[in-house]
Amino acid sequence: MNKVKKIAFLTGTRADFGKMKPLIEITESHCDFEAHIFVTGMHLLETYGYTLIEVERCGFKNISTFKNDTNEASMDLTLAKTITGFSEFVKKIEPDLIVIHGDRVEALAGAIVGSLNNILVAHVEGGELSGTIDELLRHATSKMSHIHFVANDKAKLLLEQMGELPESIYSIGSPDVDIMFSNTLPDLNTVKSYYEIPFETYAVAMFHPVTTEHQQMAEYANYFVEALIDSQKNYVVVFPNNDMGSQAILNAYQKLYGQSSFKVFPSIRFEYFLTLLKNAEFIIGNSSAGVREAPYYGIPTINIGTRQNNRVFSSTIINSDYTVANIVNSIKQVKKYKTSCESNNFGTGNSAEEFLKVIKSDSLWNTNHQKQFRAFL
Repeated sequence: MNKVKKIAFLTGTRADFGKMKPLIEITESHCDFEAHIFVTGMHLLETYGYTLIEVERCGFKNISTFKNDTNEASMDLTLAKTITGFSEFVKKIEPDLIVIHGDRVEALAGAIVGSLNNILVAHVEGGELSGTIDELLRHATSKMSHIHFVANDKAKLLLEQMGELPESIYSIGSPDVDIMFSNTLPDLNTVKSYYEIPFETYAVAMFHPVTTEHQQMAEYANYFVEALIDSQKNYVVVFPNNDMGSQAILNAYQKLYGQSSFKVFPSIRFEYFLTLLKNAEFIIGNSSAGVREAPYYGIPTINIGTRQNNRVFSSTIINSDYTVANIVNSIKQVKKYKTSCESNNFGTGNSAEEFLKVIKSDSLWNTNHQKQFRAFL
């Protein structure tokens, strides 16, 4: 490696930052690399906790911000604005590699900007299945990327079926597992004290909008809230993402304020959230945390609706439709699903080390900038 390589990480949400944080940390700690973080999306919205603060708290050297909010529930306008902002950023710092994560419009914007500016793009956790518009965005982002850091061999196979070259796909596990089982997580008393959570026992509730069902989200959100109240349990509730339909969920959450069995937060620091999850009775809603992180901790999940269709499932997961009766019944049954920790084949907690090995290798930097596809004839 002849010169210090600049690597630009794009983050738009608390979720993708939690995934990429171990990768950013190990990149910044190595003398051969210079990490730059482009912070946009939900991070800059006060309604959702202004989580730029959490990024800055990590002490990274090079942080840039760009507000891509269009004040409209329009993903295409957000995509367009993110492309504009990230393009200016890229032309300023001239990165050698762009790293993006997942299935948000910000990730797609990063892939588009990189590809059209002849910059290598690496996509983290592509090749996965999910419901709604997320799946389309994830696969489109993979097709605009040159390099793939996947969570497991199943995702690798799916990308190969999409025509991606096997030599461009690296299975490193899911980076958040590095944090989940690290010795740096705060203890439960620290977390409860910090967020003033008085409950001895509690469940975590996270309910996100489903963009392809946005016209029904007000109805579904009200059902969700009614079921939580009817269950007579304690809940730590975290705001949804800001996709189309999120306002309907926030409106429904108004019924929870002032009730002693609910604590509602715009956002929770990722490590603190993991501690809460690890010690919860169960997690309920439609967050990917219920089908990814919770089974690793042996925490039961009540998965509601269609958002996580086709994701990896385990014996700790109860699936429910949106009706109040079925949600309440699932809550009553949840104790039967308490199990020991399960391996969901998302790695063993060494994703950052595997990532570093790849970016130190000549094979990555010799990747053809002209996107190649594997043809099945």
